[in-house]
Amino acid sequence: MMTPEEIAPYILRALAEAQKEGRVMDLETLSLSIQVRRADVRKTVSALHEQGLVDALRLRLSLAGFAMGTAFLKQELPPIRRQKPQVHKVRAA
Repeated sequence: MMTPEEIAPYILRALAEAQKEGRVMDLETLSLSIQVRRADVRKTVSALHEQGLVDALRLRLSLAGFAMGTAFLKQELPPIRRQKPQVHKVRAA
């Protein structure tokens, strides 16, 4: 599972790009655009809503959220790092 802190820049950037282009996003299209599980996107959008950066009901950025999102548009964000599943090796006796 990814943390909201890891996902937030990607969500802000994706929503800012969509708003600049006049596109409306829903949870599904946002999740697909950043390639993160819907549950993780929902949790992050809720956290951003609490901070006043996103209107979670309309999935639109506030003015502060839009400013942050457009700042992320100008940056090269690294690929989202997914945690690799831990493999437990079993030793043969």
